[in-house]
Amino acid sequence: MSIVTDKKILTDEEFRGLSKDGSHYELINGELVDMGNSGMEHGNITAYLCGLIELYARPRKLGVTCDSSTAFTLKSGNKRSPDISFVSKDRLLGLKRLPKGYFQGSPDLAVEVISPNNTFEELHQKIVEYFENGCRLIWVINPDEKSILVYHKPEPDKLLQITDNLDGEDILPGFKLAVSDLFIEFDF
Repeated sequence: MSIVTDKKILTDEEFRGLSKDGSHYELINGELVDMGNSGMEHGNITAYLCGLIELYARPRKLGVTCDSSTAFTLKSGNKRSPDISFVSKDRLLGLKRLPKGYFQGSPDLAVEVISPNNTFEELHQKIVEYFENGCRLIWVINPDEKSILVYHKPEPDKLLQITDNLDGEDILPGFKLAVSDLFIEFDF
């Protein structure tokens, strides 16, 4: 993560246009921050889980799933992009199409997959900000430890290990996934 500009007010269109250079940005406290690229393991875990959530939620009309290219505008003006986000249908009522711009507030479910460039402080600040803006559930996935921290507030409630199951709770009712499915060893 590196700061790439001095503090500047960016319009939504200017912020969206930044992605054309191939980088992934967040706007944090008025500063544009290049979040860097993640490795293949991170990308695979994220793609797999994002796909499973979408394939579960869409036919049940529970809400929408988004990837890390989706920014959420928070009360502070920050624009944050969880690795995976899910917004429940209750917060989308009346929409025929999703906005081309940014969703106001946090997703109901935010998923962060720890990558080598994450710091504990940066991750904790995101978690606090997500909850201050309406988030109800956060999963923090640690590929190195093959574990998931589950949050309902800015402090973790549960540590899920390889023998446990991830539960969608009231946000994705009935969604269950063996934690071990996220950390498979390949035998191609």
